[in-house]
Amino acid sequence: MSFTNAPVTLSLVYGLIGTSIAVSLLDIKHYFYILVDLHLWRFHQTWRALVYQLCYTNSSEVLFAALTLYNLRVVERMWGSRKYATFIFVTLLLTSILSPAILALFLRPLTLGLLNYLPAGPTPIIFAVLVQYHAMVPPIYRYKIATSTSTQTDDQAPGIAFSDKSYRYLLALQLALFQWPGSLFGALIGWVVGYSWRMEVLPRSLIRWRLPGWVVGIRTQRRSQEFEGLRRRLEGEGASTGAATGVQDQADAEGGRRRTMGQQVMDQFHGAF
Repeated sequence: MSFTNAPVTLSLVYGLIGTSIAVSLLDIKHYFYILVDLHLWRFHQTWRALVYQLCYTNSSEVLFAALTLYNLRVVERMWGSRKYATFIFVTLLLTSILSPAILALFLRPLTLGLLNYLPAGPTPIIFAVLVQYHAMVPPIYRYKIATSTSTQTDDQAPGIAFSDKSYRYLLALQLALFQWPGSLFGALIGWVVGYSWRMEVLPRSLIRWRLPGWVVGIRTQRRSQEFEGLRRRLEGEGASTGAATGVQDQADAEGGRRRTMGQQVMDQFHGAF
């Protein structure tokens, strides 16, 4: 159980913990949540939409978010770090725009100002990753918690069915309920964005686009270096083939010069006559 083959998840967990601690120590938590009427309509602080997912403002959310991201690292291992980092980046951009916009333009007027608060934290991103985990990773085993004292042992016995994936969903659910309804709304937006990516509802060019390899530590060779390596391999194969052909020709020539004892005796008789 480690971050092996999951460098992006490692950076997310450490970055989330580090920024949350720094924000708490510097006493700047008030910059990382959104009150629609105050921050967007009155003071026009639209920049908050770009920073509200950088950290959490309480330790409980940090703990549950770190545990959830750690348990979802299998998605990065199945996709690869470059695709996973691209997905995180695209999801960050989409949820940073959609969540405040939908809340300010639709939900707040429809609820008469009841929904006015969007809490800090990358809850939408975590739920977008959770969609991929739900679709890609099958359960290993299932179990049931009995809800009665019945002695039945078959599958028809009353109870609540769970799987080995259930506790991961419970961690994410708790994260969505910490500061509801705002946190629950963010989780719903993240789930919709993740599902849209999964079903290719988003533009195909956006889904196929990838971050540069150096972002995740992948070193890509230049085209000239690739051609140089190909040329050297071809030259090496040609030299080895030529050497093998020369050895074979030399063996055939030596074989042609060798004559058996019978052939030598017949040559003597041919020479006598």
